[in-house]
Amino acid sequence: MTERALYARPIPADPALGDDQTLPLAGGPVRFAFAQILSRSAPPRVVPARALPDDLLERLTAPRAPICGLTLDRPRIMGVINVTPDSFSDGGRHLAAEAAAEAGRRMLAEGADILDIGGESTRPGAAEIPAEEEAARVLPVITALRGAAPLSIDTRKPEVARAAFAAGAALYNDVSALTFAPDSLAAAAELGGPVCLMHAQGDPQTMQRNPRYDDVLLDVYDWLAARVAACEAAGIARARILVDPGIGFGKTLAHNLALLRGLSLFHGLGCAILLGVSRKSFIGALSGEADPARRAPGSIAAGLAGLAQGVQILRVHDVAQTAQAVAVWRAIRHGENP
Repeated sequence: MTERALYARPIPADPALGDDQTLPLAGGPVRFAFAQILSRSAPPRVVPARALPDDLLERLTAPRAPICGLTLDRPRIMGVINVTPDSFSDGGRHLAAEAAAEAGRRMLAEGADILDIGGESTRPGAAEIPAEEEAARVLPVITALRGAAPLSIDTRKPEVARAAFAAGAALYNDVSALTFAPDSLAAAAELGGPVCLMHAQGDPQTMQRNPRYDDVLLDVYDWLAARVAACEAAGIARARILVDPGIGFGKTLAHNLALLRGLSLFHGLGCAILLGVSRKSFIGALSGEADPARRAPGSIAAGLAGLAQGVQILRVHDVAQTAQAVAVWRAIRHGENP
């Protein structure tokens, strides 16, 4: 990895500080007055936010463009619908199209703003399935839910994304950050909707085999910065891009915790941030809870830690519990009544 000119991690400020003393983080309710300057070769140091270069300060503070018609001036909840037999948390529960569609309707009633529909498991060790099989799983669900809410297609395959958009999906959520197929970038540009670029080291079959980084926070940042640049070169505007640090995808417990502690760094990419921590194995490692379905409390704790750093979208399985927690968090921290 090469040294960037500047890595600046905004330090969220106490909400009691007045707006004249702080700056908005990505145009949202979280504000900051200082930033931690990170380096691969020197100790961290803290500087006043207004001392940062103008171009970086603009990326850190500018409001993010709406995604699928959803403004990002408040936290948004993405409900997960796995139309698979083998997803790590809920594989098989929503394999039938009507069961998946009913789950989606329930999530919307519970407070989801957007639904993420996937037909191929990307849990550690999962095998790739043919595009035809993946499409056959998700298309009936997308068709059934079309018009009820914005829909995201969770896929690595551009042919599945194209079919999903034709059926009613509006966001292309790719755990490979559009690297899986040679025409992924072209497909995303052609479809014209927002895209979510997630970091992963390796593929699902290999990613948890001794993942290594020089500096996980800076390495993931640089990798995502390169993918954002590749998207822009392909004609995908930065305003259409979400970034996801990929918690649990080619990371150890220590890597995941380092990323969660440093999440606000990723605002420097000038993109909205999506965080997927729901029911993941690091929560089990920290809590001793072996059953993913019983990890809602830990998932909510990690999600709220992300919101405190300005994350705009939480991708979750437990929508009702998360929506309740977010409502209380907003009222306490920001005096907002949803």
